[in-house]
Amino acid sequence: MRVSVSWLREYVDLPADLPAGDLEQALVGLGIEVESVVDLRETVTGALVVGEVREIEELTGFKKPIRFCRVDVGDANGTGEPQEIVCGARNFAPGDRVVVILPGGVLPGGFAIGARKTYGRNSNGMICSARELGLGDDHDGIIVLPGDTPAKPGDDARPVVGLDDVVVEVEITPDRGYAMSVRGLARELSHALGVPFRDPGLAPAPGGTDTPAYPVEVRDTVGCDRFAARLVRGVDPTAPTPDWMQRRLTVAGIRSISLPVDITNYVMLELGQPMHAFDADRIAGPLVVRRAEAGEKLTTLDGVSRTLAPEDMVICDDTGPISLAAVMGGETSEVVAGTTDVLFEAAHWDPVMVGRTARRHKLFSEAAKRWERGVDPALPLVAVARAVRLLTEHAGGAAGDEILDIDHVRPRTPVVLPADLPTRRIGVSYPPARVAALLEQVGCAVARGADRLVEDPGEVGVAAGTGGALSVTPPTWRPDLTDPADLVEEVVRLDGYDRVPSVLPTAPPGRGLTWQQRRRRAVARSLAERGYVEVLAHPFVAPGLADQLGLPADDPRRRAVRLANPLSEEEPLLRTTLLGPLLGIVKRNLGRGQRDLALYEIGAVFHPRPDAGRPPAMGVDRRPTDEEFAAADAVVPDQPRHVAVVLTGDVEPAGWWGAGRPAGWADAVEAGRDVLAAADVPADRVEVRAAEHAPWHPGRCAELLVDGTVVGHAGELHPAVVAALELPRRTSAMELDLDALPAAPVASAPVVSGFPPALIDVALVVDSSVPAAQVQQALVEGAGGLLEGVRLFDVYASEQIGAGRRSLAYKLTFRAPDRTLTVEEAVAARDAAVARAAERFGATLRGA
Repeated sequence: MRVSVSWLREYVDLPADLPAGDLEQALVGLGIEVESVVDLRETVTGALVVGEVREIEELTGFKKPIRFCRVDVGDANGTGEPQEIVCGARNFAPGDRVVVILPGGVLPGGFAIGARKTYGRNSNGMICSARELGLGDDHDGIIVLPGDTPAKPGDDARPVVGLDDVVVEVEITPDRGYAMSVRGLARELSHALGVPFRDPGLAPAPGGTDTPAYPVEVRDTVGCDRFAARLVRGVDPTAPTPDWMQRRLTVAGIRSISLPVDITNYVMLELGQPMHAFDADRIAGPLVVRRAEAGEKLTTLDGVSRTLAPEDMVICDDTGPISLAAVMGGETSEVVAGTTDVLFEAAHWDPVMVGRTARRHKLFSEAAKRWERGVDPALPLVAVARAVRLLTEHAGGAAGDEILDIDHVRPRTPVVLPADLPTRRIGVSYPPARVAALLEQVGCAVARGADRLVEDPGEVGVAAGTGGALSVTPPTWRPDLTDPADLVEEVVRLDGYDRVPSVLPTAPPGRGLTWQQRRRRAVARSLAERGYVEVLAHPFVAPGLADQLGLPADDPRRRAVRLANPLSEEEPLLRTTLLGPLLGIVKRNLGRGQRDLALYEIGAVFHPRPDAGRPPAMGVDRRPTDEEFAAADAVVPDQPRHVAVVLTGDVEPAGWWGAGRPAGWADAVEAGRDVLAAADVPADRVEVRAAEHAPWHPGRCAELLVDGTVVGHAGELHPAVVAALELPRRTSAMELDLDALPAAPVASAPVVSGFPPALIDVALVVDSSVPAAQVQQALVEGAGGLLEGVRLFDVYASEQIGAGRRSLAYKLTFRAPDRTLTVEEAVAARDAAVARAAERFGATLRGA
C-alpha cells in the first residue's frame, strides 16, 4: 500500500520536521514492513515553476498541430522575459497557468530537459503533463492550474501540484488488515511516536431508518452480517474528480475512473472499508444478498463472464446477479457517464468466503485483499456517510434521508489473559498495569478483575502471583486478536521489540545425522559424481498420469491421495511414483533444447492408507496426547522415500576422441546398482533379474532385489509410455524404494594382502535368457575363498556361437592373504567356478 504523509497528517500529529528515516523506523518497530519512503520533491530536479501563457502561435506545415508559446515564468529564467517553448498540447489558452520545467531540470525516469531548436523555433524547457511529472496516467494534455491558484509566475510549482509530499509504501502482513488504510497507519504511527490520533472511524454518522434507502434482503447473515446503503439523487454526471483526490488515488496506484467510483476507492483507502456504487436507475427491483446458485453467470467490471460457485456471495436484482459481493461489481449496474442517481453500499463480508472466491476466480481486487484480511464491522455507516458527503459536495445532488442498516454483527468475545503471561513468555518484565495500558492503547477494553494491578515495575515478581487474569475485549477493527498469544504479541510489539534481549538458547548436544540421513546424502553424492543432475519436482500429479504410464487397473500406484485444497485443479493428486513428475521435467528440458539428460530425484511418494477415516480434532490450547498423535498419524498417508533416475540422449558425447554412446537400459540398471552400493548394501545380498513391470518395456526391464525382496525396477520405458509423454525413443529410468533397504551392516576393516593377484579371464556361452548377474553369482559360489573380485567386461553374440546363445566374458581376480598363489591353485579355483556355472546354467567355455 502506498500513501502520502500529508494524508496521514490529517489524522495523526506527526512532527513537522520528522526525517524519512525516523518515519520508516517507527513503522518497522511496530512490525510493518516498509518497502520505500520517497520524497516527491526529489523526483523532479531543477527549476519546476508556475508559468502563465502570454502568447500562442500556431505552427503549420507539420504532421501534427504544433504551438509556439511565450510563457511568463517570472524571474526563474534569470531574465524576466517570457520563456519560448514549443508544445504539442492544445488544451490550454493564453492566460492559463501551467507547470514549466526549465532547461537543466530532470523529470522522473532521468529525462533531462534542455534548450534546443525544434520545428524551426527555439524551445527552452517544457510545459508538463501529469504523466511527465509522475502524477498520473493522463497524457492527453498538459496540466492547467485552476484560476484561483494563489501561486504567481516563477513560484515553485511543486507545492501546487503535490510534489512537495513524502510517499510511504508498506507491505502489510495478512494478520494486519486494519493497516491497509490511512486510518490504520495513522493509528500505528501515533503508537510509535506518542502523538495524538484522530480516528476518522469514529466520525458521527446517522443510523439506519425505519424506511430503507433501497429494499434489500440478506438471506445469508453468515456470509454478510451487515449491509448499509444510502441513495443520492440528481448528481451532476459531468462533475470531475477533484485534483487532490486524483493525486491521492494515483499515489496509491489506483486509476481515476469517475467521481462516484473514485469516492468509493478514496473511502476504502482512508477508512479501510471497501464500498460499491450502483447506478440506481439500472437496478431492476429489490436487491437480494445470497449465495450463488451453481452455474449462474455474471460479467464483472473487467469484462469477464464468470461462472459462479455455490460458495460465492452475490448481490442480485430481478435480472439475477449484478455484483460478485466483496470482490467486484457487475457491468449491468455500474456507474456510467450519464449516471445521476447513485446508491452507495457498504457491507461486512465473511473473510474466508471472500478469500476463497478471489482465488477461485483469480480476481484479487483491492477490496478482496482487504476483506480476506479483516475489515472493521463498525465502519459501514461511517463510510456511507463519508461517501455521500463527498459526492454531494463535488457533484451536487440530494442525499436521501432514508438509510439502510441491516446489522447481524455479533459482539466480540472477551479473551482471558493471565496478567503475567507476557512476562513468562517473553522474559521481559511487563507489570500487569503496563500490560493493561498497552492493550487499551490499541483499543481493547480491559477488565482488571478483583486483584490490584501493580504500578511499580520493581514489584513484577509479586505481580506475577497477584496480578490475576485480565478480561480483554478486542476492538472491532482487530479481528486478529482472538487468543492470549495474540495479546502477548501486541504487548511486546507496542512496548518495543528492541527491549527483548537477543539471547540464544543453549543447544542440546546432538547425535549428528541419522543413518537414514547419511544414506540419502551418500546416494545423492554417488549419483552426482556419476554425472546425474538433481531436480526437485512438485509432488502433485494429474488424474490421467496413471493411464499415461500404462499402470494396470489393479496396480496399487493408481490409488492416490486427493488434496482438499490443491494448488491447481489440474493436478489434485499426490504422486505415488517419482517417475511421473520426473518425466515431466525431462519433457520440459527437451522443449528447451536439452537433448542429453541424466536427472535424478530423491523424494517421498504418498500411498493412502485404506479405511483410515478422518483425523481427530485437536485444539491449540494444549499439547495433544500420545493417543491423539497416534490417531492422527494413522490417517496420514504412508510416505516412503524413493530415488529415481531418467536418461535420454547420449551418456557419452561424441567428439574428436571418437563416437559417443547413447544411454540405454543397462545404464539405468547400473544406476540402481550404484544406489545400492552407496547405501552400503553388500553386493552378495543384491540380485538383478528380468521382470515385467509398468511403465518399463517388458523385454528390457530388470527388478532389483535385496535379500530376495524387490526394492526397485530399472530399464527402458515402454514405447507406449514414451509416445504418450512425447519422450525420445529408448528413454530409460530407474526407481528404487530407499526405505525398503535394510540398515547397513557394521563394516569390517578390509584385509589388504601384500601378495600379487592372479588374473584369469573366462568366457562362458549360455542361453540368452540367462541373466548375467546369476552367472556371476554362480562363479562366486564355485570359486571359493580365493576369489577377490569378478567383473563382467564383454557380452558377445553371433551365428558362430549359435542362435539364442551369447558369450559372457568375466575377469576373475584371485589372491591369498598369506602367500603367492601357484598357477595350479588359481586354475583349480577357476575350474571350480566354471563347473558351478556349467552345473547350474549349462555354461560352456567359449572355444572349448
